[in-house]
Amino acid sequence: MGSFVPSNPKEREEMLKTVGVESFRDLYRAVPEALLLPREKLNVPDGVSEPEAMRAMETMAEKNRVFRAVLRGAGAYWHYIPAIVGRVTSKEQFLTAYTPYQAEISQGVLQSIFEYQTMMCELTGMAVSNASVYDGATAAAEAAAMCVDRKRSTVYLSKALAPDVIRTVQTYCWGANRQVRLIPVKDGLTDLEALKGMLAEDSAAAGVIFAQPNYFGNLEDCAGLIELTHQAGAKAVMSVNPIAMGLLQTPGELGADIAVGEGQPLGMPMGFGGPYLGFMCASQELFRHLPGRIVGETTDAQGKRCYVLTLQAREQHIRREKAASNICSNQALCAMTAAVYLAAMGAEGITKTARLCYDKAHYLAAELEKIGLKRRDEADFFHEFVTETDCAEKLLVALEAKGILGGLPVENGVLWCCTEQCDRSVMDEVVAICREAMA
Repeated sequence: MGSFVPSNPKEREEMLKTVGVESFRDLYRAVPEALLLPREKLNVPDGVSEPEAMRAMETMAEKNRVFRAVLRGAGAYWHYIPAIVGRVTSKEQFLTAYTPYQAEISQGVLQSIFEYQTMMCELTGMAVSNASVYDGATAAAEAAAMCVDRKRSTVYLSKALAPDVIRTVQTYCWGANRQVRLIPVKDGLTDLEALKGMLAEDSAAAGVIFAQPNYFGNLEDCAGLIELTHQAGAKAVMSVNPIAMGLLQTPGELGADIAVGEGQPLGMPMGFGGPYLGFMCASQELFRHLPGRIVGETTDAQGKRCYVLTLQAREQHIRREKAASNICSNQALCAMTAAVYLAAMGAEGITKTARLCYDKAHYLAAELEKIGLKRRDEADFFHEFVTETDCAEKLLVALEAKGILGGLPVENGVLWCCTEQCDRSVMDEVVAICREAMA
């Protein structure tokens, strides 16, 4: 932060005099003494020099385990990130930019959000996008709220959704007095027949949320799920992997009402779960129901192109007690990261990445099956798949010893993930290590 200069003691003293107090403690005169915590009870050590602080941070960082190859997904994925992404987003003009409340002095930030929205609409095939929400699970929960109205308040969730998505939607619905029903899974896919029966007996069905690909990596019959949902008068919400959209049919092409998902694969490294972003796109009919910010393009008094926050006089701002959502912010830096990544990759780059993920995952699945690690499901998959085994821990420990983070242990098996980052030599090594561990 080259232009950031903190205030010095003299300046702080002048500020205190200006507001009519002698010390910072005087700013808390109205707070009862019993509620104040003495500094000595905080156990805060004395300050250290910059070299000492760096050594302390490096010592802590050495506890981290950095793997040379990652074959684990389940929501956060190991993708190649072009160098230009970090180069652009690390500029201090973007890192330190604050909330764009005053459009006239926030044109750069607003344009970056507008470009992000445009690219997300192109990626998902939907009509409109908001400026992002906190993460993919939050996006799904907010989408559930968009589906609900006075007559319809039951939300259906596929059990093939990620566990954190299911829990987050359940929490949101519990707080809003809405019912949540879980759709069973059959052969690794959302059970269409079970859903058909559940919807037939429920006139209050508001929305159905499912993932493409689902948590087990399998590709759902999205057209069938959407058709059943619309026949029941409910709204269809697709939670999608953004990279997979370069290869699969988009929510817009399939007729979904809302598309949501986790934007981490779009240029964000895996870093202890964040910060990430949740993207939300919708059909034109649901434009006014999207939560959070929406940036629009218009012209100023001189007829020049400019950007504004659109639909700001909404319930989430002026009548909070009636609002369907309380989100009034967005993950601006992460959204811009996604926009820079998409611009750098282009449509061709995203499609090629998706194809590499698909092909490499199928190669690994076939090689693992040769040594006895068979896939649990027969459905086609994108870049994740589950193999059955009763010695998952043994396999993963053997891989970790060689600097490879294996798949995620799941019930009676392992959930593997293979992205464009996994070259053939790594996959062959994984197979060899697993063969040896099983022997």
